[in-house]
Amino acid sequence: MAQPPIRRVSFVVPVKNDAGRLKRCLESIRGNPHGAVAVEILVADNGSTDASSEVAQSAGARVLRLPDIGVSELRNRAAAAASGELLAFVDADHVITSSWIASAVDAVSEERVGATGAIYSAPPDGTWVQRLYGALRGRTTRRADAVWLGSGNLVVRRTAFEAVHGFDSSLEACEDVDFCQRLRAAGWRIVADPRLESLHLGDPPTVGALFRAERWRGRDNLRVSFRGPMTWRDLPSVLIPVIDLACLGLLLWGLLTLPVVGWTALGTVLAAVAVIFVLAATRVARALLAGRVGLSTLVQASVVALTWDVARALALVWPATHHRRTNDRSARSGAARV
Repeated sequence: MAQPPIRRVSFVVPVKNDAGRLKRCLESIRGNPHGAVAVEILVADNGSTDASSEVAQSAGARVLRLPDIGVSELRNRAAAAASGELLAFVDADHVITSSWIASAVDAVSEERVGATGAIYSAPPDGTWVQRLYGALRGRTTRRADAVWLGSGNLVVRRTAFEAVHGFDSSLEACEDVDFCQRLRAAGWRIVADPRLESLHLGDPPTVGALFRAERWRGRDNLRVSFRGPMTWRDLPSVLIPVIDLACLGLLLWGLLTLPVVGWTALGTVLAAVAVIFVLAATRVARALLAGRVGLSTLVQASVVALTWDVARALALVWPATHHRRTNDRSARSGAARV
C-alpha cells in the first residue's frame, strides 16, 4: 500500500562557521528540480560568527539562530519548525546531486519506508586521505534496505520522525545510528538509494584530521550499539574498537616492561601490533574485493584504516570534543569568498 503523497519537503541544514561550504550546499538544493512538490529550507545556525546566516538568507532560507546546543537538538528544533511531510537532513558541508529531491520523494513512496538516503561520497578533488576514507567507508550501489544511514544525508517522513521522538539530544555522536535503530524497532524501513548521492566536502583531509574526527565519532559507539536491536553486521563496529583498545594496552605494557621482562614483553608487543594490523587489513581487503581500492593505493589505504581503527579504539577511553576545522581565520576568508 502506497503512503500518503508528499506535498512539501523541508530541508534542515545545521551550520556553524561554514559560510563557504554552506553556499555550495544551498546552491545544490536550490538547483534541484522539484516539480509540484514545494520546498522550504531551514538553516539552523549554531552560533556562527562568520557570514553563514547572511549566506542562508541570501539563498532564501529561513534562519533559526540556536547557539550553544548539540547537533541532535539543533536538528530536532528545526524539524519542529518545519512544515513539510518530508524532512531532509543535509549538513552544510554536503552537496546533493541534481535529481536528489525527486528521488527522495519517490524513494519514500513504498509501504513502511520511513527514511532513505545514501552513504556519503568523498569529494572528487579531495586529498588522498579523503579519497581512501571514502573508499573504505563504501558506497551505495543499489537500492536496498539498510541498517542505518548518516544524518548528514538523510530523508525522513515526518510521521516516522515524530513516532520515535526525533534524535536523542543526549548523544554527541552516533545519533544517526541510534535514530535508525529506533526507527527499525518501531517497524519502519530504512532504504539506501544510490540516486540520493551526496558529496561530503567535510571529510577529513589529513591523517591527523581523520584521527581527531574518528575519536569524536567513536565517543558514543558502544553506548548506542548496546541499545539495540543489534545485528551480526553491527558486531565488527563493537568488537574491533574493544579488541584494538586491549591490544593498545598490551602494546603499552610491553614497551614499558621490555627492559625488565625481555622476550616475553617483546612477544606481547609483536602480537598486539599484529592483531591491530590484521583488523585494519580486513577493512582494506573488503574495499579491495569490492573494487574501491586498487593495488597501487594499498599502503595509503592501510594508513587510513589503521588511523580509523586506532582512533575509534582510543575514543572509548579518550574521547575528543567536536573538532571544527573552520576557525575564525578561515571563516573570515570563507566569508570574503562568498
